[in-house]
Amino acid sequence: MNDIKGMYKKIVKDNFPDTVKIDLGGQELVYKKKVWNIFDADEKCDVERGLRYGENPDQPAAMYELVNGNIVLGDVRFFDFDGGLTSRVTEKDMLQVGKHPGKINLTDVDNALNILKYMDKKAACAIMKHNNPCGAACGTTVADAFDKAFWADRIAAFGGAVVFTKTVDVEAAKAMVPYYFEVICAPDFEGAAIDVLKKWKNLRLLQIKEIERLQSYKGKRYIDFKSLMDGGIILQESQPYTIKGREDLKPAQTTYKGQAYAIKRPPTDKELNDMLFGWYVESGVSSNSALFVRDEATVAIGTGEQDRVGVVEIAVFKAYTKFMDKEVFKKFGVPYAVFRLEAEKGLRKMEDLKEIEEYTKAQKGGLIGSVVVSDGFFPFRDGVDAAIKEGATGIIQPGGSERDFETIEACNESNVTMVFAGQRLFKH
Repeated sequence: MNDIKGMYKKIVKDNFPDTVKIDLGGQELVYKKKVWNIFDADEKCDVERGLRYGENPDQPAAMYELVNGNIVLGDVRFFDFDGGLTSRVTEKDMLQVGKHPGKINLTDVDNALNILKYMDKKAACAIMKHNNPCGAACGTTVADAFDKAFWADRIAAFGGAVVFTKTVDVEAAKAMVPYYFEVICAPDFEGAAIDVLKKWKNLRLLQIKEIERLQSYKGKRYIDFKSLMDGGIILQESQPYTIKGREDLKPAQTTYKGQAYAIKRPPTDKELNDMLFGWYVESGVSSNSALFVRDEATVAIGTGEQDRVGVVEIAVFKAYTKFMDKEVFKKFGVPYAVFRLEAEKGLRKMEDLKEIEEYTKAQKGGLIGSVVVSDGFFPFRDGVDAAIKEGATGIIQPGGSERDFETIEACNESNVTMVFAGQRLFKH
């Protein structure tokens, strides 16, 4: 307990083997442990180590790169050791090291790429925290994509991993440099952009050239390994790439007790774009989740709640909170919480805060005109009602509930559109 801060600076030695072989019914995969020879500021010398530590400083961890082999199950080929993204990173790819990477840093980058692989040829950005996006967006430029993703949740973005589909230019670097991040990853960085970002000495600048062909990973499959506390494991195939375009989204309809129910209003082009964008972001969000999307950017993301209406309500709460924080920060240069504390002490005008709070209510936290994305079906209409109340105009969900007719009725009562994806996106 004498050096609590010091535990975060340590590199934890692991005892995992240099190679791992996995045999699945005679099909063998060969993995090699990743190590990097990096200068460590604390030890004042080059240190050859793998991951800094695992999810916590007292958990040794190792990352392995697939170097040979493949698995074919049925007609699906799962691995391709000729490619590679996060697990192929070398010292050369670390344009600024900052510190040895830890498990959380690299798994955040990996999940961001899992989301961004669906953003066809667009400048897109995902800001990750604890393996979930706190903001994701497409933009006209890299800087625009960052701006939209960042202001969706400035608070959560602090200390996160920022991942791009396109080269980080000077404009994007200047947009990011006022704020603290752990990792910035892109297929490339302009030299001047690197100079701007080097203000933060511990920032890890990670270049993964393979992101330039990230879209080729959309249809690739992998096997997910889950270790159980008793030593057992669960293996599952990754989800197939099913929702490829608008034609895969079906207007909501169902039959209940012999009566047919169908959504009355079809989605607009804008709503369809937001639905597809949101569905792809949802693929990287921990279940049970729901998110609001507008203009190909997340407005609010509710993650990991146990009930469907609860996760919608949490997303709504976050939307209002983050909207107020954004307005206060842009106008006064301090977070909402700081402004309120100082106003209560008489150091700022409480009237200014009240004005922003009223504006936030009028704008419904930026949710007006948004679409709702749900990774599971709505078992009752309460979750849909909660979203419609805040100004959502469209909903995309898997469908398949016994009470789908209720959610269809709720939408029709308010001229809200809804489509079924026919696929569930739970991610545990």
